[in-house]
Formats: sequence, C-alpha cells, structure tokens
Amino acid sequence: MKISEYPSGMPCWIDLATPDVGAARDFYTELFGWTSRPAPGRDGGYTVLHRGDDPVAGIGPVGGEDEPTAWSWYAATEDIEAAAERVEDAGGRVLDAPVQIGTSGRMGTFVDDHGTPFSVWEPRDFGGSRVVGEPGSLGWTELLTHEPHDAVGFYERTLGWSRKPGGEPDSSYTEFQIGGRSIAGMMPMTDGRYPDELPDHWMVYFCVSDTDAASQRVVELGGGVSVPPRNTPAGRFSVVIDPAGAWFSLISALPPDSREG
Repeated sequence: MKISEYPSGMPCWIDLATPDVGAARDFYTELFGWTSRPAPGRDGGYTVLHRGDDPVAGIGPVGGEDEPTAWSWYAATEDIEAAAERVEDAGGRVLDAPVQIGTSGRMGTFVDDHGTPFSVWEPRDFGGSRVVGEPGSLGWTELLTHEPHDAVGFYERTLGWSRKPGGEPDSSYTEFQIGGRSIAGMMPMTDGRYPDELPDHWMVYFCVSDTDAASQRVVELGGGVSVPPRNTPAGRFSVVIDPAGAWFSLISALPPDSREG
C-alpha cells in the first residue's frame, strides 16, 4: 500500500542502528531485494533503503559503544516539542532531544514510562516510508511488555492511540488504533512464557512472500532464527536475527487452506 502522508501518531519510518552500516546494507539488500542510497542531510553514512523507487527503511551507525544494535520505529507528529512534553508528563523521558535533519524533518528519541525507546518524526521534505504492508516493507510494529495497562495509558496520552475494544490488556493481544484503524499491537508478557528479566521492547515486522524461505535466507546470509516459522491468525511469522544481533520478525499471508498452529 502506497502512503503519501501519515496522520499524527502513526508509525511512519523505521531504521536500524548498527556498528557496520556497510555489512548491514549488504545483508538487507540481499534479503529483501532493496537498493540503497545515501541520505541527504545526514552525516555518518546514514543510508536509505528503497523498494523500487520507494524509501522503506534506513540504516545508520550506532551512537556509541553502549547503544544496542536494533531496529527503531518513528511515530509521525505535527509538533515534536509538544510530543516531548507529553512524554515527560506521562512519565517517560527524552533520550535524544529534537534535532533538525537537513530539510527532511525533525526527529527525537524518547523512552516510555518503563524505559522502552521509540522515536518521533516531524516531517518537512520527507514524510517517511512510501509503501507498507507489501513484501519488502514494514508490516507491523508490536510492543512486548510486562506492564500492559501502563502501556495503554502511556501511548494514549503521548501519541493519541486508543485500544481496540475487546479483551483486557494483561490477558489478550491489544491492537492500538487511530481513528478506528489498527496501527500497532501489544503482546503482554504476563503469562509465564517470558522470563522476568526480558525487558519491554518493540518488535518490527517485515512483510515477505514466503516466511519459511525468507527465514532460511536469513541463515544463509549469516543471521539466525530465534522463533521458527509458525502460523498465527495474522499470518505465518518468524523471529530472526541479523549478523550483528538486531532482532526483527518476518510475516506472510497464510494460504487459504491453512489452519492455525
């Protein structure tokens, strides 16, 4: 699906922080068939990855030895200073103060009230990913948390999200919505399947045509598979790791005759 403009609060961009931009670029272009181009107005080798002519993701260097190799997502905002104020009022904090990125826009990185990082993007010349929900593009963003009730309140106050009716946050999957449209999800880590020491974290999902084949390709390119392909009501997914240790998920549509499990 092509997107030219994002409503405030909706995930609009993803990028990877990694110690070796060149190696990551080679891995992801091989995996997804992307092409790469230097990003105007960005220093330090930041690279924009394209699906055809459409930008879909970025890769940049980690900011220091303590910064993890990880995928991040950005919520669109009309006023980044106001977003920062809402984050602090809701119990989060500003990790990286809003900064101008050439003529592309302004970005900031925050953490929520339980220390989970996310970013925001106030667009100027660059609005974000031009295509989502198709093979080789972002399919979904999902929060895994030990405190689902707190997360509902925090993201409602900071990004204007509402919870899709049905179930309870601590016992069932939550879909976050804007204007009745589901734009992100939340999985509670409250049922004993997750170790207590596993911190809250966001997961990004990339759409692929074949989850099994794409998972195998990750291994062939030097990465690994953490959760092997399996069926869910949303599709067939797996959790994989790139060669530098960044986690992400793959998801594809189920065949019409498939059953969950």
